[in-house]
Amino acid sequence: MESVFTGFAVLALAVFVGWLASRTGVVGPEARPILARLNFSVLAPFLLFSVLATADVGALFSALLPVSALAAVTMMLAFGLVAMLVWRRSLERTVIGSLASGYVNGNNFGIPIAVYMLGDAAYSAPIVLLQLLLFAPVALAILGARVQGRTSAWQIVRSTFTNPIIVGSLLGVGVAVSGIELPAIVLDPIELIGHAAVPLMLISFGMSLNGQRMLAAGSGRRDVLLAATLKLIGMPLIAWLLGAYVFGLDGQALYAVTVLAALPTAQNVFNYAQRYDTAEIVARDTVFITTIGCLPVLLGLALVHSLG
Repeated sequence: MESVFTGFAVLALAVFVGWLASRTGVVGPEARPILARLNFSVLAPFLLFSVLATADVGALFSALLPVSALAAVTMMLAFGLVAMLVWRRSLERTVIGSLASGYVNGNNFGIPIAVYMLGDAAYSAPIVLLQLLLFAPVALAILGARVQGRTSAWQIVRSTFTNPIIVGSLLGVGVAVSGIELPAIVLDPIELIGHAAVPLMLISFGMSLNGQRMLAAGSGRRDVLLAATLKLIGMPLIAWLLGAYVFGLDGQALYAVTVLAALPTAQNVFNYAQRYDTAEIVARDTVFITTIGCLPVLLGLALVHSLG
């Protein structure tokens, strides 16, 4: 399991560098929105295109996809019902909290975990596809309509399909499905730009931690605790139950869907919250807590699997 700890160390260093840069004044507060726009509009689309364009189509549409989809949707609905019906949260705040409850870090965390714990990076591809082609468009359409006032159907459709994240994802899937093999002269520059997305997302996240206290009163503490609990405990449990008793999975396949469900909340959720200036602290704290908290969960799953 040394490789799992190594993955955590890599992420932690990037977050620490961002915090230190902000703390020491190397970058000022004006840098965060600039990094957010750069990540959202340029770097992340390049990354997602390169990941999906080179993914195995069979892995993208494997039997693991419906289990991951149902587990994630269950967590999002659970958070949404509590947030809107009990706590009376706004729709846009509920969207961010729901994403924090079921949108996993399938790229910069999921890929190394899939390699180190499952033996194949392709295991993370179905959930990446699900999130980018279903969850992200729906969430971004709602946020665009609520935060930026896009109310007509045409405005929502246009903003959805001109969203850089979605455009990059759709183009990547199109290349994968078509079977086109991009030459190195095309793919290598795209991958180079895309590789900058993960460290800059983590650095931006670290910058947001400067001067802030986790779970501070009035910051949405209940939202964070609910989202983190659903993400770390509820989602892997539901994935295991669905996989074992509904879809008949066992062995490596069942282990894979459970591990993927136990991944922490995606950094993209913080990126979306930052971009739309909505529930940013809730997203930040949930990402932080689930990233730390998923370590014992993943180690426990690996131990149970090895004993079985």
